[in-house]
Amino acid sequence: MSVLSKEKVRLNVKVEDKYEAIRLAGQLLVDAGHAELPYIEKMIEREQTLSTYMGGGLAIPHGTQDSKQFIRSTGLSILQIPEGVDFGEGEKAYLLVGIAADGDDHLEILTNVAMICSDDDNLEGILKASTAEELLAIFESGME
Repeated sequence: MSVLSKEKVRLNVKVEDKYEAIRLAGQLLVDAGHAELPYIEKMIEREQTLSTYMGGGLAIPHGTQDSKQFIRSTGLSILQIPEGVDFGEGEKAYLLVGIAADGDDHLEILTNVAMICSDDDNLEGILKASTAEELLAIFESGME
């Protein structure tokens, strides 16, 4: 099973709030078999205690420390949100990368995603991608 695939990418998403966005990102991970349903609530719990907004229009929601039991395999889901979603204190996320990380994959994946998205050209390409394939190509080039 691939860490990232077009089935786990949603373009031009409209959401009411950050919790709806996180639930959608989590549901993509559950639907792909990376995590069990309770993992989504752990993602919400994490957000309530510590924002997963990273700056620069990027949020990386993931579960709490005690959510490992609900993870079956490492996977990413990606939501492109052109209108942005408020993550509090005037911070808007235009890109959400949901993570379910098995074992010690967590930090490596967070680092890779942050590095890819900290490159302005990459981020612009991701936000303007009109197909899942376009978006995936940018991520895959940065994760090699």
